[in-house]
Amino acid sequence: MSYRVVHYINQFFANIGGEEMAHAAPELREGVVGPGMALQQAWNGEAEIVKTVVCGDSYFAENEKAAKAQILEWVKAEMPDMFIAGPAFNAGRYGYACANIALAVQEELGIPTLTGMYEENPGADLRNKVLIVSTSNSAAGMRKAAPAMAALALKLMKGEEIGPSVAEGYMPNGVRKNFFEKERGSKRAVRMLLNKLNGKPFATEFPMPSFDRVEPCHAVEDMSRATIALCTSGGIVPKGNPDHIESSSASRYGEYSISGVDRLTEDAYETAHGGYDPIYANKDPNRVLPVDVLRELEREGKIGKLHEVFYSTVGNGTSVAASKAYAAEYAEKLKNAGVDAVIMTST
Repeated sequence: MSYRVVHYINQFFANIGGEEMAHAAPELREGVVGPGMALQQAWNGEAEIVKTVVCGDSYFAENEKAAKAQILEWVKAEMPDMFIAGPAFNAGRYGYACANIALAVQEELGIPTLTGMYEENPGADLRNKVLIVSTSNSAAGMRKAAPAMAALALKLMKGEEIGPSVAEGYMPNGVRKNFFEKERGSKRAVRMLLNKLNGKPFATEFPMPSFDRVEPCHAVEDMSRATIALCTSGGIVPKGNPDHIESSSASRYGEYSISGVDRLTEDAYETAHGGYDPIYANKDPNRVLPVDVLRELEREGKIGKLHEVFYSTVGNGTSVAASKAYAAEYAEKLKNAGVDAVIMTST
């Protein structure tokens, strides 16, 4: 028996185009498309992708209700044994779409679902509701991601018992099951301690949650005397991107003077960001970094002044650890410059 699968991918993996085609409406294709080939090869004839659903990332984000309704209609008509979305790696909107359409198929049609993405992808927030295989942060990890997803999907289709996340490769979902371990706890604990002391790899059997708590700063007492700085993860840079900030997974940030600049113009500034359609940001960079509005507030006396330097990087695919490091570095510069408050813009 060959199990039947419906696969969901975005416009990029369907070879329609990149960000410029992210508005593409949902379409249904026969058989295997793009990364589905790696999944089907891993199944070695035990399962096949009968239909592939393609949808642009921006279209899903802006028309989620309509997109879900259309995709659910197609999947219901096919009634496959399995629905797979992605993998999305660290593409935020793609990951969000994969997780949410998988959840909808699972809840409304009762069909087993599976997706895959990087642990910092926004779509991973649904890990407690949808099985999500953990992947690397870029499509370069497809060789590992596809076999892992295929193996877990086959287990689900066969109705086999799914093991713990550490064994099966999916993200921990908060479900705990009691079982008998072959070796008693004292021996396992001592082995882990020895490995830790000797710098060898080890894994805790009871990982604790990590909560990032940020104490709120005190309020600005008098905005009419305050120096306000602008920072952004929206990738606004001088024309030509002089610091070569990457469009995804940025390895640096830029520091740029706006002394004497009343507003950002399209001939002098642009966005380096690769995670959204750049047309509107390039046409008017103030849409992402509102220098024009801050200058108005400055002239009206509602703020003391706009800081003469802004800091910019690309948030698309950039890790939390890297983002914190950049912010800590330029926060010190802002503090030393006497800045009272910062407006951080995104996309």
